[in-house]
Amino acid sequence: MKLRPFSALRPAPEYASSISSLPYDVMNREEALEMAAGNPDSFLHVVRSEIDCPPETDPHCATVYNKAKENLERLIREKKLIREEAPSFYLYRQIMGKHRQTAVVACCSIDDYSNGRILRHEKTRRDKEDDRTEHILTLRAQTGQIFLCYQDRETVKRLVEEESAADPLYDFTSPDGIRHTVWRAVRTAEIAAAFQDVPYAYIADGHHRTAASFRAGMEMRKQGAAEDAESNFMMACLFPASELSILPYHRCVRDLNGLTSRDFLLRANECGFSISSIPFPEVSLDHSCSVRLPEGWYRFSWPITEKQAADPIARLDVTRLQEDLLAPILNIKDPRIDPRIYFVGGIRGTTALEEDVAKGNAAVAFAMRPTTIQQMMAIADAGETMPPKSTWFEPKLRSGLLIHTF
Repeated sequence: MKLRPFSALRPAPEYASSISSLPYDVMNREEALEMAAGNPDSFLHVVRSEIDCPPETDPHCATVYNKAKENLERLIREKKLIREEAPSFYLYRQIMGKHRQTAVVACCSIDDYSNGRILRHEKTRRDKEDDRTEHILTLRAQTGQIFLCYQDRETVKRLVEEESAADPLYDFTSPDGIRHTVWRAVRTAEIAAAFQDVPYAYIADGHHRTAASFRAGMEMRKQGAAEDAESNFMMACLFPASELSILPYHRCVRDLNGLTSRDFLLRANECGFSISSIPFPEVSLDHSCSVRLPEGWYRFSWPITEKQAADPIARLDVTRLQEDLLAPILNIKDPRIDPRIYFVGGIRGTTALEEDVAKGNAAVAFAMRPTTIQQMMAIADAGETMPPKSTWFEPKLRSGLLIHTF
């Protein structure tokens, strides 16, 4: 991997906590409006600037992107955002409970994305790409980091440990209880050299941000940007794979496709599922999931063939559930677009599934075992894409702590 340091635009230390925000894509407009209420410095005014426009405003119109630019320029003008004098790498540590993960924050070449050194495992939607591409081009800035991971390297680990022993630029706890610490790295050349031994990086989260950064860079090339222009690079947090954990992504279906609970259980059994009643959900057993019906919890287990076991996608629990139950029994053919299914991030826990079924929001809920980092990387290595909503990463990267401009 070829990494490049950058002169970050970042908050003055006293404003780091009030400026930083959750990323733009984990909330809707109403939630963003509530989170930013009473805080004109919140970076949501930059990444979700439709909250400063009339409710009927199209969130993808020029007015919204220009408002984001105006809000960013105001923070600079008021000296709440300051510019680093020299290009640097940064370290970004997050602590959530007992979980700790530390990234090197750097710029990666958009060419590494197009030539397959930055590997993806999800499909992207054109409308979402269009939105962030226009945001980047209007602001001439990447306002959120791409979440990458890489196979651990001992040299990188040592450098990160040594650099993070210094005094940090920021160290605060966000409203969701996550501790965020940022350092400016000193040994830029050593870190860059250590990453030359890393053959690939994997997009853990931020596929649309990555695609948008690539498209914005290509557009700037059309406009005459030089080969070493900042627009040819995209800001990323690079985490060692061993430090990351994936939470499950649960499934909820609004109806049973005309079946009663009893008929649904009979059909599932006929399709090869072994079913037993359980007092509470279990999400750690191989080739199984926990199913919530109004009557209670059930364990659904299924056999897996030798051919499926050898296929990195076919052996995923979410694949088997989709192909063997959701499609044939509940008629959920395409979970990306079917309005009868929705997804619940693992951070909410299985209690949220119980509540949704009890309230009638869902007729059935499936508590899934989380996909592993190694499974995700194996699928990316094979050039394949994962089923939709297969991974949920926590904690989320805060936007606004480091900004890459060009």
